[in-house]
Amino acid sequence: MTQPHYLNGLYIGQVEQLYGMATAINKQPVSGSLQLTTTGLHGDASADQRHHGGPERALHHYPAEHYAYWQQKYVGANIWQAPGMGENLSTTGMTEQTVYLGDRYQWGEAIIEVSQPRSPCFKLNKRWGIEGFSTGMQDISRCGWLYRVIQTGLVSQEQPLQLIDRPANAMSLQQVCDSFFGDPLNPAGLKQLGQQSRLSVSWMAKVQQRLASQTVENWNFRLLGHE
Repeated sequence: MTQPHYLNGLYIGQVEQLYGMATAINKQPVSGSLQLTTTGLHGDASADQRHHGGPERALHHYPAEHYAYWQQKYVGANIWQAPGMGENLSTTGMTEQTVYLGDRYQWGEAIIEVSQPRSPCFKLNKRWGIEGFSTGMQDISRCGWLYRVIQTGLVSQEQPLQLIDRPANAMSLQQVCDSFFGDPLNPAGLKQLGQQSRLSVSWMAKVQQRLASQTVENWNFRLLGHE
């Protein structure tokens, strides 16, 4: 049995006009029990429901220890701490090296499953006031990850994440990022990604499209906000 992972914080947010855009990235800590549905935590919102949220991206988890890296890299006025990446869950001791695609965790009454790494987008550039921040995050695979909800129920910060299942052929999220972002047309990498049955539908579609076309989808709008 693996050690339980206790949360440093649990966060939700509503859509606001901030940083020159409509966003729910400015999440706030919440205590007590919350209902977790198939689309996320009760009271949490998303400004862009095409690219954020939904059943495959119900929760966003970002490792708290990554903030020390960003603080060292970008010395300045920013306060680098959770939930600065818009995360719902913050922990210490879970990173892209130790969390695997398809990992299932018991969390309170709920069961959640890792569906994909987070795809960094231009809204992070605006939130932190750093041009190219999203690209830099993608380049070093410190992206965090997303969950789908397998079983709904009440959850809270006080209840730990307990790993209950990992697929036999699972890739670590570091491996997934390094392949999907770092070597996107490598045939062996694409084949391995294509064998990950718990990979999100949107990412699997991109893997299959790359195999068929031998081209990579345009990342400019996601990363920079323009073509």
